[in-house]
Amino acid sequence: MKIVFIGLGNMARAVIGGMLRKDIVKPEDIIGTAKTCETREKTAAEFGILTMEKNADAAAQADVLVLAVKPQFLEEVIREIKDVTKPDTLVISVAAGKSLAWLEEAFGRKMKLVRCMPNTPALVGAGCTGVCAGEAVSEEEKNYSLRLMESFGKADLMPERLIDAAGAVSGSSPAYVFMFIEAMADAGVAAGMPRAQAYEFAAQAVYGSAKLVLESGKHPGELKDMVCSPGGTTIQGVRVLEERGMRGAVMAALAACVEKTKSL
Repeated sequence: MKIVFIGLGNMARAVIGGMLRKDIVKPEDIIGTAKTCETREKTAAEFGILTMEKNADAAAQADVLVLAVKPQFLEEVIREIKDVTKPDTLVISVAAGKSLAWLEEAFGRKMKLVRCMPNTPALVGAGCTGVCAGEAVSEEEKNYSLRLMESFGKADLMPERLIDAAGAVSGSSPAYVFMFIEAMADAGVAAGMPRAQAYEFAAQAVYGSAKLVLESGKHPGELKDMVCSPGGTTIQGVRVLEERGMRGAVMAALAACVEKTKSL
């Protein structure tokens, strides 16, 4: 089985790395394409896969075709490959905002289509990916798609109507979490901590808090209350965050993300 990646950016490299670590596929069965010679050579050296310059040459060999390019380039890429892509090829798109109906229209025929929304923590094997599949995709192919996405973290099947929301909650949110870590570290530096130590403490606090949510089964509000002693220091910080509208800002940011995704 040949798996072809059109585009070799961060998401493609995360998927390739995960598949190889989990021994889902061998390096010799993976082909990747990229515009620049530098990217092709770097990826080939890193993973031991075959790389090509021409998208159509690679797509013609695909049993599984992963479209890992930015949404604004997807239409052009599909024009290049649609006539050489085999009818029974499983096509997996990781492009935000491009629906299954849009993909089918771009190919101009019925295809086996899957949409996935990974996130950048996939690069360290801690991704979270929403997956939805078209009508032509078999249960076996759905499960295979899930296996690919689970090779670098958590993945869940969901109806397509939820995929944009999942993209906002897990796909875009790492940027907001990084901003939160940066702000906490800046506060630590202002209070006298060395910057490297402040980043480490802030990042570890976020990591541990997320792990506690996932493993304890407790509501985040309950866990927050556990930290807030009556008359203590933490509740004063919570009070300031509420006064400054933290919850509303986060909800508005994710709503803006969903709105933008739907317009792509």
